Amino acid sequence: MEIMDTTLRDGEQTTGVSFNKAEKLAISQFLLGEMNVDRIEVASARVSKGEFEAVSAITEWADRHGYLDRVEVLGFVDGDVSLKWIQDAGGKVINLLTKGSLKHVKNQLRKTPEEHVKDIREVIDNAVKMGMGVNIYLEDWSNGIIQSPEYVFFIMDELKDSGIKRFMLPDTLGILNPLQTKEFISQMVDKYPDLHFDFHAHNDYDLAVANVFAAVRNGAKGVHTTVNGLGERTGNAPLASVLGILNDHLKIPNNLKESKLTKVSKLVETISGVRIPANKPLVGEYVFTQCSGVHADGDNKDNLYYNDLLPERFGRIRKYALGKTSGKANILKNLQELGITLTPEEMKKVTERVIELGDKKESVTTEDLPYIISDVLRSTSIDNKIKVNNYYLTLAHGLKPVATVSIQIGDESFQESSVGDGQYDAFMKALWKIYEKLEKPHPVLIDYSVTIPPGGKTNALVEAVIIWEFEGREFKTRGLDADQTEAAIKATVKMLNIMENDTYTMS
Repeated sequence: MEIMDTTLRDGEQTTGVSFNKAEKLAISQFLLGEMNVDRIEVASARVSKGEFEAVSAITEWADRHGYLDRVEVLGFVDGDVSLKWIQDAGGKVINLLTKGSLKHVKNQLRKTPEEHVKDIREVIDNAVKMGMGVNIYLEDWSNGIIQSPEYVFFIMDELKDSGIKRFMLPDTLGILNPLQTKEFISQMVDKYPDLHFDFHAHNDYDLAVANVFAAVRNGAKGVHTTVNGLGERTGNAPLASVLGILNDHLKIPNNLKESKLTKVSKLVETISGVRIPANKPLVGEYVFTQCSGVHADGDNKDNLYYNDLLPERFGRIRKYALGKTSGKANILKNLQELGITLTPEEMKKVTERVIELGDKKESVTTEDLPYIISDVLRSTSIDNKIKVNNYYLTLAHGLKPVATVSIQIGDESFQESSVGDGQYDAFMKALWKIYEKLEKPHPVLIDYSVTIPPGGKTNALVEAVIIWEFEGREFKTRGLDADQTEAAIKATVKMLNIMENDTYTMS
């Protein structure tokens, strides 16, 4: 089974998403070199100078590493104009955009089917002379096979012996359901059993993955995806979900490395600026998090609530959420991770406090547990060894923000100043100056999000959630304040004390 990922072409049609040359190259290198995707579609021909430079950089790298025949560019029925653009950019494969419905031929091109076929053949002949491979998109095929099947079969009959390597069948407007996909893919495969068909799904009815399932079950030899389901309108079939159904439901061999899914999703999330929904299958933050205490109890008793989607397959670990529905079993799982043991009576008190916080809609993380234990049991398990004595932040138009920070570690105080790209950045740079002088290790900030309640006013409480990485392990801290920077600083101070108390397993 072939997977062609079109994040860099179709995925870039997501509103507000635009990849530059370096970003396209980085994503291409990961998809081909790490993820081992069979093919990638990286651009449309003739778009811009920047797009030409990006394709040139990708093809140059791909050629050096033996991937050039796996890099494809969308081209148009325009004689040899698209072909020359692709060839000059170093490409060897054109994905030729043709019309898969009679309505498009008559109303958009204002041509007859015979005229359109003639124009297509001209491009194919030119491609053969230039030594380029040709795949063909039948744009709006799903509408075509429903409304004008005679046209679809006419164009197939005319082109089936013309040297096209793959016929790509797009559900351009995302109109199909799985039953229709099964019927129409079967028609194509039965009528042309020796041809290679790709299926290209869109997600307008949230059926893209289900339609991929139906297409593969009924003879499609290739499917198109985008990382995180990026794409126009509601997007395309997500790479992660498609790989999950291929491996677990259809049991179809493929070349992709599922252990790299989380990394490529995070990479594209960062570059595109489009956040991965927390509940997005396989790659979302909450996917491998159990909230119900009943589920955690079952996992303690022979993994009763596990399924085949084990988080380790995707470079993840299972987590147990803390809140009003978590119960003792979830708390026990988190305490085991922290290496903390409580008596039954202590466990009861901690559970009651976690439920109380959940009722108030407060978020509780694994890293919060030692603080809760310290508060509830009046213990010394958490000692705030690091305190911020004071800090001074400046923000002036046309000047970089400056921060002066004074912290106390034990009985000693330390102070540093720094400039930054923002107030919090200046604060962190001043803080790490102190740590570097003391030769103390510190984690790396890998994600920082701020949440304001819907309809929140200017004085609404802001929650800052920061994810840190230290020695290959991630952990999360939160801060709450009416000021965004103050909230981030509170989350940071919590992180410093977690590190100082060694309450989080950093192995």
